[in-house]
Amino acid sequence: MSYLIAGLGNIGAEYADTRHNIGFRVLDAWAKASNISFESGRYGSTAEIRMKGQKIILLKPSTYMNLSGKAVNYWLQQTGTPVENLLVIVDDLALPFGTTRMRAKGSDGGHNGLKDIIACLGHQSFARLRVGIGSNFPQGHQVDYVLGKWSSEEEKEMPFLLDRCVEAAKAFVFLGPSMAMNRFNTNP
Repeated sequence: MSYLIAGLGNIGAEYADTRHNIGFRVLDAWAKASNISFESGRYGSTAEIRMKGQKIILLKPSTYMNLSGKAVNYWLQQTGTPVENLLVIVDDLALPFGTTRMRAKGSDGGHNGLKDIIACLGHQSFARLRVGIGSNFPQGHQVDYVLGKWSSEEEKEMPFLLDRCVEAAKAFVFLGPSMAMNRFNTNP
């Protein structure tokens, strides 16, 4: 049985440390802690972890955020992963910085990456871990904010937030979405 954990973001150095790329950063932290590295492949970079008899594939799509569905759909097919074993990690403006919210299914909530995955899969029935990036920006500057760099205060908290997200993803794999939600759907 395999699990696909897709961390969404945009490829390219100019996006590396932006709020929109929190999905990539979570997977990079998990890979580093597991002493594995990503390999470039079709529609994305992947790394494979084997833990407690489970095969976990980490995916960083190379299709850019707004076309994430193509990569996620391809890797679900390629790995034979059932959609109930898919977890998508995304940034969320509606949540305060550092907050995590896991859901077993739901709408795109205005997130273009989720919107494209829903369009490609044809349904909303897949788990997602929303990572709060806050909404501390003037009206009309949402794009600048999500594509902006983290503040120094936020960067100080980043190791704790990344660890929390990795632990939430592991809980999704080993405990299932309901127990993972109970444990990780709290404010920081």
